[in-house]
Amino acid sequence: MKKSLDHLPLRKQAELRQVVETVRAAFEEAISTRRAARLKDGKILKVILYGSYARGDWVHDPVGRYFSDFDLLIVVDHEDLTDGEFWYEAENRTMPIGPDIRTPVSLIVHSLDDVNEQLDRGRYFFADIVREGVLLYDTPGAKLHKPADLKARVALEEAERHYAKWTASALDFAEVAAFCVSQQKNNLAAFNLHQASEHLYHCVLLVVTLYSGKAHNLAFLRKKAEAIDPRLAEAWPRETKFERRCFELLREAYVKARYSEHYKISAEELAWLTERVDVLRGLTVAVCQERLGQMRDEADGADDQP
Repeated sequence: MKKSLDHLPLRKQAELRQVVETVRAAFEEAISTRRAARLKDGKILKVILYGSYARGDWVHDPVGRYFSDFDLLIVVDHEDLTDGEFWYEAENRTMPIGPDIRTPVSLIVHSLDDVNEQLDRGRYFFADIVREGVLLYDTPGAKLHKPADLKARVALEEAERHYAKWTASALDFAEVAAFCVSQQKNNLAAFNLHQASEHLYHCVLLVVTLYSGKAHNLAFLRKKAEAIDPRLAEAWPRETKFERRCFELLREAYVKARYSEHYKISAEELAWLTERVDVLRGLTVAVCQERLGQMRDEADGADDQP
C-alpha cells in the first residue's frame, strides 16, 4: 500500500489532511459519552484513500456536473463502531460546503477483523484497496493480511448468486410499486421504486466487485455504480429541473415517503420514475451479464489449466 500523496495537487493533499482530521475529531466526540468500554475506548486504526484519487484518474467536470469523491475506508477496532450513529457527524462535517473541504467525501467503515476476513477470502474490493490505496492514517500494530487468491470458479458462483437474488428482489419491489400506483398510494409507490433502484445498484456492485456496503442513499449508490460502469448514468437524465427533482424525490422516499406528512409526489413524477427504474433494470442486466460472461471465461480458462 502506498503512503505518498505526491500524485495529487497540493490543494487536494491539504483537503485530505483536513478530512482525516475532521473525521477523527468527529469520531472522538461520538464515542466520548458512551459507557461501554468497547465504545468509549474505541479507536480508528487506519484511514485509507482508495478509488480514483488513489489511482490518479479522478474526474472534475463542472460542465457535466460530475466530481469524483474522496473515497475513504475507515478501519476501526470493534465491529460495533461501524454503526452509522458513530459517523453521522463525520459525514456532515466533511460535506463540501466550506473553504477547507471542497471535494465530496464518501466514507465506508469496517472493523479490522472484518477487513482481514475479506482479504483472507480474496475479495476483489478489499484486495484492490490494499494494492492501490494510500494510507492516510495508521496505528502501530494494526496489520492488514495479504490478499488471498480468489478462485475464478468460486467468484463466478458467488456473483451468479448475487445476480439472481438482487434482480429478483428488484423486480418484486417494482411490481409492488405498480400495484400501489394503481391504488393511488403514491408514497408507498415511491418507497418501493426506491427499493427497486437500491437493489439494482447493490446488484451491480456485488456482481462486479463482490462487495456492497450497508447503504440506502441512492445518490451514494448511484455514484458508486456509475464509477464502475458509466453506462448506468443513462438511467437518470439530469438536464432539467423536473428530472433532478424526480430523482431527489426518489432518494428521499426511503424515509420521508413512509414517515413524513409533508412528502408529496405526483402521478406524473411517479410515471417518469417508473420508466427510469425500468431503464436502470435493463442497464443493470446488461452490465452484470457482461461481467458474468467475463467471469465464466476466466473460470473456464482456470479449469483448463493443469
